[in-house]
Amino acid sequence: MSDAVETNEGAEGEVAAPPRKKKSKRLFIVIAVVVLLGGGAGAWWMLRGRAAEAAPERKPAAHERGLVKFDPFVVNLTDGDGSRYLRVAVQIVVASEEEGKHISESEVLQMQARSAILEVLSQQSSTALLSAEGKAALRKTIAEKVAGAFDGREVIDVLFSEFVVQY
Repeated sequence: MSDAVETNEGAEGEVAAPPRKKKSKRLFIVIAVVVLLGGGAGAWWMLRGRAAEAAPERKPAAHERGLVKFDPFVVNLTDGDGSRYLRVAVQIVVASEEEGKHISESEVLQMQARSAILEVLSQQSSTALLSAEGKAALRKTIAEKVAGAFDGREVIDVLFSEFVVQY
């Protein structure tokens, strides 16, 4: 028997590199961990979104809400002859009594809201305002404009306590 020793020498006497099993195994583990973390993050993101959809934001009860009152508005309507007017008293419902009190006491917020309401009212025509759909559209538009004037505070409702179209 000969005592032959195996070497990693090539034909020209060079030493061959050892096999790279450890590096490829580490790479495989790193890729697997990244994929699992990404999948977990994606699942969390989707479930978080569904949970938000499943539990809608609670609107405050009527007795918790606040009211911001304005003096009546009188505006010319956009009808062709220019002799039609709208007199309307508007109240804005906000999320809490504290918020309503804060807005009512702030001259700047009051004037910004009043200006926004005047802008919307002065763009109306008598024919649009005489229908229920026209009044509903007006309420929605006022709510959007006033929310912007209230620095993004939520406007829950717009109430009309007086609504007269004069011919």
